[in-house]
Amino acid sequence: MPNKLRVAVPNKGSLSESAAAMLSEAGYRQRRDSRELVLVDSDNEIEFFYLRPRDIAVYVGAGTLDVGITGRDLLLDAEVEAAELLELGFAASTFRFAGPVGDFSSANELSGKRLATSYDGLLRRYLGERGIDAKVVRLDGAVESSVRLGVADAIADVVETGNTLRAAGMEIFGDPILQSEAVLIGRVGANGETPQPAGQEVLIRRLQGVLVARQYALMDYDIRAELVEAASKLTPGLESPTVSPLQDSNWVAVRSMVLKKDTNRVMDELYELGARAILVTSIHAARV
Repeated sequence: MPNKLRVAVPNKGSLSESAAAMLSEAGYRQRRDSRELVLVDSDNEIEFFYLRPRDIAVYVGAGTLDVGITGRDLLLDAEVEAAELLELGFAASTFRFAGPVGDFSSANELSGKRLATSYDGLLRRYLGERGIDAKVVRLDGAVESSVRLGVADAIADVVETGNTLRAAGMEIFGDPILQSEAVLIGRVGANGETPQPAGQEVLIRRLQGVLVARQYALMDYDIRAELVEAASKLTPGLESPTVSPLQDSNWVAVRSMVLKKDTNRVMDELYELGARAILVTSIHAARV
């Protein structure tokens, strides 16, 4: 029996629910009890380990687990031998500087200042690459309070809406440090290549299928044969649309994948062109 792929999954926080939902959509069993720390999906030869999001990169980088789902910010902050395998399209956030209103306008003004953050590895790398000599103060939480409490002059933190910062009397300044989102990560070997443990390729392909199913819908419509070329420009699909003859030889049926966000606009344009019986269907799963 082949070895099971060992996958780290966030056990709580903003990444947890979305990661579990994506894995379920990909056809894998997921835990029903939040106290469950390990789940074995024997049908798919895979084991899921539910860990703190911040620890996942450490376990994968050490080779203890094969792959894991975590944030790009947490991966870079861990400074381990692991790399991104796939962007997962959820938990988007921005890592930015913030300080008291009116005190700073760019990162270049931070030399000699104290910066509080929960991501000291990521921040030190950013400052070092830009030659900014600032003191990094590592905190495990409540970074927004550090300036008011006299621990720091400014902060670097993950920002989603900015409401918490404004409530603390602070404002964002400078360029974004990092654009983050949930990613699938894997270990980097001694030769700099990412190993391919059994089951990893299937996992990636299934997750890619989920991403496609979430982004695209199937569009079917009937159109006169002489208008197929013009219609195909509106619905090119991934390679090309499927065109099938109808009983009336003057008409054909067309099926194509269309971005969900564009479906209503494309339907309007097809109707104006002469298409009829235009239908849109959700995609449950995909392989591309």
